[in-house]
Amino acid sequence: MNSVNYMADALFDEMKCSEGKHIFGTVKVGERGQIVIPKEARDIFQISPGDTLMVLGDEKRGIALVKADRFRSLAVKMLRMFEEKPEDEPEQEDFS
Repeated sequence: MNSVNYMADALFDEMKCSEGKHIFGTVKVGERGQIVIPKEARDIFQISPGDTLMVLGDEKRGIALVKADRFRSLAVKMLRMFEEKPEDEPEQEDFS
């Protein structure tokens, strides 16, 4: 580990996060675009070899990794909402 990464990691260690929030330190992107997810993060979020992760991005806020199975269950719940009839049907406008 070089001194810049060590200093950054030491700074992160000093920062306090809200409950359930974490700073895991820094990672380097390899030549093929790969990163290693820190062990503590893998343990907390139960990420195991072979798991599929979705990479989400917001050009202003950054990148997030989400376990695909969790994201899929959220998407299924959202789709089920479309199956339910809304309480108040929107009024149809007549443009003729």
